[in-house]
Amino acid sequence: MNSLPIKQYALRLTGRLHAAVQAHLFPSDGNEAAALALCGQHAGDERHALSIHELIPVPYDQCEVRTSTRITWSTALLAPLLETAACRGFSILKLHSHPTGYDRFSMVDDDADQALFASVYDWLDTPGPHASAIMLPSGRLFGRVVHPDGTFTPIDQISVIGDDLHFWHGDGAGQSMVVPEFARRHAQAFGARTTQLLSRLSIAVVGCSGTGSPTTEMLARLGVGELVLVDPDVVEEKNLNRILNTTMADARAQRLKVEVLARAIRAMGLGTRVVPIAKNLYDSGVARRVAACDVVFGCMDSVDGRHLLNHIAAFYVLPYIDVGVRIDAGQGGEIEQVCGAIHYLQPDGSSLLSRDVYTPEELRAAGMRRTDPKGYALQLREKYIQGVQEDRPAVISLNMQIASTAVNEFMARLHPYRLDDNSRFASTRLGLSQAEVYHEVDGEPCPLLAPKAGRGDMRPLLGLPELSERRPAA
Repeated sequence: MNSLPIKQYALRLTGRLHAAVQAHLFPSDGNEAAALALCGQHAGDERHALSIHELIPVPYDQCEVRTSTRITWSTALLAPLLETAACRGFSILKLHSHPTGYDRFSMVDDDADQALFASVYDWLDTPGPHASAIMLPSGRLFGRVVHPDGTFTPIDQISVIGDDLHFWHGDGAGQSMVVPEFARRHAQAFGARTTQLLSRLSIAVVGCSGTGSPTTEMLARLGVGELVLVDPDVVEEKNLNRILNTTMADARAQRLKVEVLARAIRAMGLGTRVVPIAKNLYDSGVARRVAACDVVFGCMDSVDGRHLLNHIAAFYVLPYIDVGVRIDAGQGGEIEQVCGAIHYLQPDGSSLLSRDVYTPEELRAAGMRRTDPKGYALQLREKYIQGVQEDRPAVISLNMQIASTAVNEFMARLHPYRLDDNSRFASTRLGLSQAEVYHEVDGEPCPLLAPKAGRGDMRPLLGLPELSERRPAA
């Protein structure tokens, strides 16, 4: 059976930052190089994640020594970084290269890290954590947290969220894991490494109805280690045409959608841990739990929910796969249009808003409908705002096709199998009534969200007043 190990520490960075780090740390002269980074934090219950927010390369000319096995540099540039870290709650990350390919920390590295981070902890007077990481010529990273007493704890997982998805684990576990029988056919297609990696990932699916339920089903049968399911609604008879594993008895009993899907996943017996959360994403505890995952799927119709999930993915450096379906039918039941869209969103790239998936006016209307139903109804009646369409036609065969496309998009990022580079597939649009498929590249970085990539924890959460959290009593 698969099991998801408890992860103590994680490090996340975007593909763009990973490329910048690699370019600086390997300047083609064969010598070590160094950089510093300000990292946002996610202080979760099971692990503490650091996300690189800003990279500060150490200039080569400020290094007293640069050889293939050693580097020393002036720490004068630390002072302004420490001031920023103290004001904004950032952690400090030190990065350097091992051009020789030496895949562990040396004794020289031990001494250097203990000396550097002793000063960092003295200056900041906070528990941290702060960390050190090494990049190999292949671009792979490994790292460790440096504690106030000078001891080290390996970083369990380092993720790079770019056109491709990279997840590197520091403990080496899973490299020789026996692939379970149910996953052998997957391993034949995607390889044992990808199959084993899936068993170590935590994926959130927000929205558990027409596209969310088949997405959940596929991810569970692919052997994903943990699924966090978010949806506040109960099963109704009108849902039975498209939510997998639901029954008339579930509708009559008004069972929660997430509980019904969780029941089905547990009954599979494939080892996937499932966390059902029957709450709205606009709950600070729910938003933080989603931020603790490795990947997020958005299977929602609501504009404000998709906007919030885009915020979470940017602040906490997560890949976000957004799934949308639209079916337009005439009064007589004739289909006028069937279309779907899959958006793959990188934390420091374009957003759903900057891709014009919805407008600011639609976002405002959706937020008012959620927070002020009476005011929404009044403004709708007075035609101050455009209404949010509550019920559209929904057909399981069409929803499942779009959901399958979304899961395959995720798999293509994790295990690149397409002939073309993944950068060509930032969005995929399917016109099913015309049997056409369109692909688009990513646009310019979103001016609203891209600057927030890696910002991590702050008050209020995500900078949104309605997600304000109560401070614990003194």
